[in-house]
Amino acid sequence: MTTAHSASSTERIPGRAWTIRLTGHADRSATVTCSTSACRMPPRSKDLMALRTFAAQHVTAHAKAATVRPNAACHCRAQHCATHEPTRVHCAGTVVLILRHDPTVGRVWTLEEVCESCAPLIANARIFARAAQPRVPAPAEAAKSISVPAQSGAPGGFFSSPSAPTVGEPTSRRPGRAARPPRRGAEQGR
Repeated sequence: MTTAHSASSTERIPGRAWTIRLTGHADRSATVTCSTSACRMPPRSKDLMALRTFAAQHVTAHAKAATVRPNAACHCRAQHCATHEPTRVHCAGTVVLILRHDPTVGRVWTLEEVCESCAPLIANARIFARAAQPRVPAPAEAAKSISVPAQSGAPGGFFSSPSAPTVGEPTSRRPGRAARPPRRGAEQGR
């Protein structure tokens, strides 16, 4: 018997990462590779500018196609926060999709789902997208969905005082007692 597993919205799933790499060869040609095996890459070429342009467009296509998942765990944390080694933080906040690319090297583009705490600490990274916040009903909508029992004027266990506040009306607190009168013999210092 096979059972289907359904992930709840609070269960964390591993953060995703895509890496597009431009690799040079001894004959002054290069290839572009993607960590997703289903992606089609151009053949080995000596036109480095065309391959760099393709790699940048390819990572942009991954970023547009990827929907940031709000229940994803921080990918940086899965890597033991090695991308921002000197600074340690507790992973927290919403999930963001970042693009890491060092323009001085210009060979690796990495797209990752990380938390808001790690994102600003990662060098050469920019936020590409944020996870959509789960829809929480507005207070007015929540109040409409709460059923309030009708107030009964009949004496069937309900308080029917005409001076009692109606449902939804704020109640005022009863004022405290007046100060106690002094005890007898207090004047004598006993």
